[in-house]
Amino acid sequence: MPDIRVSAAIILDADQRVLVVRKEGTSRFMQPGGKPEPGESPAETLTRELREELGLELGPADLAPLGTFVSDAANEPGHRVVADAFVVTIGSAEPVAQAELAEFRWITPADAETLPLAPLSVEHLLPLAWPASLP
Repeated sequence: MPDIRVSAAIILDADQRVLVVRKEGTSRFMQPGGKPEPGESPAETLTRELREELGLELGPADLAPLGTFVSDAANEPGHRVVADAFVVTIGSAEPVAQAELAEFRWITPADAETLPLAPLSVEHLLPLAWPASLP
């Protein structure tokens, strides 16, 4: 199964809601992030993607690495996604959906039970965000 390398962010607000995004032409929500450009580190990829897709200006101190996780890709059948994940602090910054994003939502564990989510989010990233809330 071919791998797609990405960087992904867990962004929590003050109410412990997690930011998820949906790209144009897709139905599943996922953590913000994306694929690296040549020569980019995972952290550089994530800060660029968050700037391009959500208008967030972040630096290295805003990212805390969580590790690398593997799941089936949400939008590319027959592929796996290999994600370098980070907890990201955005303070009072307000995200704005732009570039290829159709929308974003701040979700709770209850929302996660009914929202169509990417396998990576369900299997790995949301359980890290809400360890006591998910099975």
